[in-house]
Amino acid sequence: MKSTVKILAISGSLRSVSINSALLRAAVRLAPPGTSVEIYAGLGELPLFNPDLEVDPPAAVRSLRGQVAATDALLIASPEYAHGITGVMKNALDWLVSDVAFPGMPVGVLNASPSARHADASLREILKTMSADLVEPASISISLVGSGLDEDGMVNTPAVASALQGALQSLHAAVLSQRDAPL
Repeated sequence: MKSTVKILAISGSLRSVSINSALLRAAVRLAPPGTSVEIYAGLGELPLFNPDLEVDPPAAVRSLRGQVAATDALLIASPEYAHGITGVMKNALDWLVSDVAFPGMPVGVLNASPSARHADASLREILKTMSADLVEPASISISLVGSGLDEDGMVNTPAVASALQGALQSLHAAVLSQRDAPL
C-alpha cells in the first residue's frame, strides 16, 4: 500500500502573477505530513482539444495524462473569465474526458475569489460530468483577490494557511478512504 498521498495541482491561469497559481504554490508548502503536492506546469503547452488526435495524442497530452495517472488526487484553482472557467482549464479537462485514470479521481477545487461563483459552479459541473469524486471539504473559497497577499503572505496568514491545510487534509483523507474501500 502506498504511504504518501500524491496531489497534482493545476492552475487555470497562465499569468505569471496569478493569485490562483500562488495559492497552489502555498499549498505545496503547507501540505500535511504524508502528502506531496506537485504543480502541473504544462497547461500552456497543451494543443487545442481535437478528438481526431486522441488515437495518437501529442506529447503534451500524453504528459498530462501520465501525470494524472501517477497521482492520487487533483487540486484545481482557476479564475473566472466572462462568467466561466478559463479556456486553458477547459481545454485541459477536455483532454482528460476520455482518460481512463480520471473517473473517480478525488478532486478539490480552490476558489481565490468568492465572487467568482459562476466559474466555481461551472468547474464543479464539468468535474461531476467527468465522473470526478468532488471532495466538498477540500473545495473552498478564500477571499484573496485584492488582499495583497502573495504566496509567502498566504503561508504566513493564519486564516488562509489554516483553510488551505484543512482542504489538503480533507483531500488526503478522501484518498485514504478510497484506498481502504473494498473492491
